[in-house]
Amino acid sequence: MPGEISVKICGLTAPDHVRAAAEAGARYLGFNFFAKSPRYVSPEQASMLTRSVPVGVAKVALVVNASDDVLDKITETAPFDMLQLHGSESVERVSEIKARYGLPVIKVVGVADAEDLAAIDLYSDIADQILIDAKPPKNATLPGGNGLVFDWRLLAGRKYWRKPWMLAGGLNPENVAEAIRTTGARQVDVASGVESAPGVKDEALIRAFIDATR
Repeated sequence: MPGEISVKICGLTAPDHVRAAAEAGARYLGFNFFAKSPRYVSPEQASMLTRSVPVGVAKVALVVNASDDVLDKITETAPFDMLQLHGSESVERVSEIKARYGLPVIKVVGVADAEDLAAIDLYSDIADQILIDAKPPKNATLPGGNGLVFDWRLLAGRKYWRKPWMLAGGLNPENVAEAIRTTGARQVDVASGVESAPGVKDEALIRAFIDATR
């Protein structure tokens, strides 16, 4: 796997884990503002957690169908570098958020079969990056972080979308190298795959995951 893979560790909730992820070489650190998630943090918690993030590591705020009021609070309380839209936000809503906050936007696209890939091109017209995740089951309470894997072969040979993209969905230290080989991904995102329990990051797993991408 020539070249370095950029890693995003998502759903961080503790200062020690923020530090461990940054020291291990993560390029992006994600903070989850979806209240139903075991990885949820308040804007005040995020403000504390982001203080120790080194320069050059992107701080990403993950939201799900958030209102302007919610986004105002998040962006006014902590110094985020990017917004990750993990809900059913329309192209128009993505455009509104970009214009209002002036921050790069990652739009998440859930994939279960080939028909879902069309949304990647749709959102590539406006989003700065695309995060390709496993589509959650119909009865799921979480839009992501469910530890589900989709068929990576759907992405094989498709590495040249118009915008940078990131692979997510059930990745862990044991399977991430295979996922990169199969899809050609240059960026990967992990949440539950580096946890000892839902919402509890494991520093050894964080290091093992990043090592496995290399």
